[in-house]
Amino acid sequence: MGHRLLIVRHDTGRGWDTGGVAVSRTDDGTRWRCTQCGNLTRFDVTRSTRTREYVHVGLAGDPHVEEREVLADTIEHVTCRWCAGVDTVEVVPRPGAAGAS
Repeated sequence: MGHRLLIVRHDTGRGWDTGGVAVSRTDDGTRWRCTQCGNLTRFDVTRSTRTREYVHVGLAGDPHVEEREVLADTIEHVTCRWCAGVDTVEVVPRPGAAGAS
């Protein structure tokens, strides 16, 4: 599976920054890294997901989602949990992944 681009936006205090920074979605051979503090494991991610669901409502009226299809998944905001860095996330190879040094 190839890399898909995510548009990362941050709140400037004047509303959402519409410029954004392109960040590649991670895959089996890559992971996110904060360039400001080196964090590899903790990020706050705000995303909008659009789905289509098959909902089965039981006789008692309790709904249960039996199937979910993701139609769109957009990351709106990524913040480093350790240093609160915004627009500081890059994609780096995972250790042991093909092509990692």
